[in-house]
Amino acid sequence: MTIRLLGRTEIRNLAKELDFKPRKSLGQNFVHDANTVRRIVSASGINKHDHVLEVGPGLGSLTLALLDRGATVSAIEIDPVLAQRLPKTVAEHSHSEIHRLTVLNRDILGIERSDLVEPPTAVVANLPYNIAVPALLHLLAEFPSIRTVMVMVQAEVAERLAAEPGGKDYGVPSVKVRFFGKVRRYGMVSPTVFWPIPRVYSGLVRIDRHEVSPWPTDDGFREKVFELIDIAFAQRRKTARNAFLEWAGTGNESAERLLAASIDPARRGETLTVADFVRLLQRSGDFTASTDSSEGPSRPAQVF
Repeated sequence: MTIRLLGRTEIRNLAKELDFKPRKSLGQNFVHDANTVRRIVSASGINKHDHVLEVGPGLGSLTLALLDRGATVSAIEIDPVLAQRLPKTVAEHSHSEIHRLTVLNRDILGIERSDLVEPPTAVVANLPYNIAVPALLHLLAEFPSIRTVMVMVQAEVAERLAAEPGGKDYGVPSVKVRFFGKVRRYGMVSPTVFWPIPRVYSGLVRIDRHEVSPWPTDDGFREKVFELIDIAFAQRRKTARNAFLEWAGTGNESAERLLAASIDPARRGETLTVADFVRLLQRSGDFTASTDSSEGPSRPAQVF
């Protein structure tokens, strides 16, 4: 049975029923265009075997489209009014599919593995703009079972996530998401498909986790790599030699560590790939490789 999706009139009626006014502080802009949510779900590649984690389901536009695809959905909604209404909305639109929906009235940044009955295999969401990057990094780190991420984010955020080394948009988010997998853009979304209409365009981004990680994936290793990334971009116009002075101890030691990792000390942080940062850590002697990866299968610790 095909699930009836929400349209502009139904979105407005739901908001009126709840006496609900979208809050800018929570990034509450709701999609009312059925073609847009179908496009997102189709691009995600999910099927009936997936357990999808949806962040910020709002009034349920994307939730209904995910259920229509046959997936099981765990929807994490921070707004208690919206969290309470969502199961009723799904039941009204498809009586037979409500058993595949779980709603948690929680902050996504505090969600842990123990909060879900089964590990999620995918994230599909219209992410609130103000927490998009922290939410992505938290979920990828907390749930190694997630293989695919398809999110709609502010266009500027999408550009940063998918930016290549050396580009003006390349920065900390660009590098950190690539620690987990491959990142691709999937086009733009007009503000007119939202209520209320935002002042910016949105972009679709897909992340596919490495089937076999090229580097260790335990928490300790990841945190140390992320520290190096933060250092390099703290003053992005500095050369790598100068950026890593405090971390390495002296200018000569900084240069030696970079050269040992096959990185020209004159390069700037904005040109370094995630593999460069991993190699810099591995060849610095500042870490002990873990053989216990929290993210499942990975290759043994290796030097690039």
